Amino acid sequence: MDINKNVFVEKRELIHKGSILDYYKDTMRFSNGNTQCWDYIDHKPVVSVLPVDEDGNIICVRQYRHAIDKSSLEIPAGGIGDDNNPLTGALRELREETGYICDEKDAKHLIDIYTSVGYTNEMVYIYECKVSKKTNASLDDNEFVTVEKYSPMQLYEMIIKGEIQDAKTVSAVMTYIAGMHQ
Repeated sequence: MDINKNVFVEKRELIHKGSILDYYKDTMRFSNGNTQCWDYIDHKPVVSVLPVDEDGNIICVRQYRHAIDKSSLEIPAGGIGDDNNPLTGALRELREETGYICDEKDAKHLIDIYTSVGYTNEMVYIYECKVSKKTNASLDDNEFVTVEKYSPMQLYEMIIKGEIQDAKTVSAVMTYIAGMHQ
């Protein structure tokens, strides 16, 4: 049975148009004739990068996140950019948030994730890169971050203890560690 034939969008109503996401109320119709309203968030694509330094440490950023009202330890991330190229966007975010630079030849695709498939189409394209040098970060006016370095196993322990809960960071670190053991 093709489950996709059991549900379709009957009506989509834009509730709010934002700078990075649009919020909709969708009226869903099911094959049994029932209808139900579902929330839907259309989110612009995001890029993220797991930067690894010459000592094998992963470079993270700690920043305040309003949605959870606390700081969060994460890998660098941001909007995909005007060129719609995930890799160049990831390398741009790395440089802007940390000051570290990675040559495209030293970067590779790690994993792509949907952050929460229950209500949003937000896709995060995640790359791993070997950083080569450091310059000055160029944060946006509303970005206040600290740069921190951890070994992969330190990050793993922080994930297990619930100290890191950011989905892109958890996914990237666990995928990276799994690749180290292949």
